[in-house]
Amino acid sequence: MTLYIDPPTWPGHGRMWSHLVSDVSYEELHAFAAGIGCPRRAFERDHYDVPSHRYAAAVAAGAVEIGSKEIVRRLTAAGLRRPKGRPA
Repeated sequence: MTLYIDPPTWPGHGRMWSHLVSDVSYEELHAFAAGIGCPRRAFERDHYDVPSHRYAAAVAAGAVEIGSKEIVRRLTAAGLRRPKGRPA
């Protein structure tokens, strides 16, 4: 099981955010996110939005730190990318 997270560089709602993804399945992603305390409402199409205060917990639990462009590349290669405007 490998999950990936990019650095918390995305601003929103007065915080900085990361994206947490799986290149295997959404089920794997949901289980991992629940394990680090991310609520299901943080799931957006193909990733979890993870606030910066949960970043260290995600890495400690085994998420691999990669860049944002690599996140998109891995999701696309796995067939799990769901861009805005495309049906789920």
